[in-house]
Amino acid sequence: MRTALITGGSRGLGRALARELARDGWTLVIDARDPAALAAVAEETGATAIAGDVADPSHRADLVRAVPGGLDLLVNNASTLGPTPMPRLASLPVGDLAETFATNVLAPLALIQGFLPGLRGRRGAILNITSDAAVEDYETWGGYGASKAALEQLSHVLAAEEPDVAVWWADPGEMNTDMLRAAGEDADAAPPPSAAAAALRRLIGSRPPSGRYRVADLAEAR
Repeated sequence: MRTALITGGSRGLGRALARELARDGWTLVIDARDPAALAAVAEETGATAIAGDVADPSHRADLVRAVPGGLDLLVNNASTLGPTPMPRLASLPVGDLAETFATNVLAPLALIQGFLPGLRGRRGAILNITSDAAVEDYETWGGYGASKAALEQLSHVLAAEEPDVAVWWADPGEMNTDMLRAAGEDADAAPPPSAAAAALRRLIGSRPPSGRYRVADLAEAR
């Protein structure tokens, strides 16, 4: 029995990936801040739903306690844009940036630390969802992009430190999601999250070496 935790599992890429893994027979634990939306995904996929905010240490402790046998896969998908409309760096409140880092960087690391003993023992995998904003200079995306760049470097070092665990950091590209819409982008013109989820399902199933992957490249290699 393979067990996976997907954070941010109530909508967008998290929901789509939960559907993909459920079809493959994974036992799923999903979390998100919206209990009703999370419950709907849990009913559809058979997942265990634990509502809460990954930035909250007590919620993260609940997630770790929910999987006493350990994980085979940890998907750090939950994320925040920070303040919207997204400001330029010259006017980005430092306190808001700290909150963005708390969700996008510190929470994933804390969950990794909590689940790492079991992941080592089961030779499991960690999938950190990143963004092209981590490596590109998009105006107004500085705070979010900096947090994703930090997550990428954290992933890179973790891969070197944990040879028994596969560590992937994956850029899904633009998707038709509420998050992209909140950023002021034309989300309707972007592919559905199900396309990225299908590519990530193939990545998980093939267990490639630790590293950075782009969904666009995974789709082309199919």
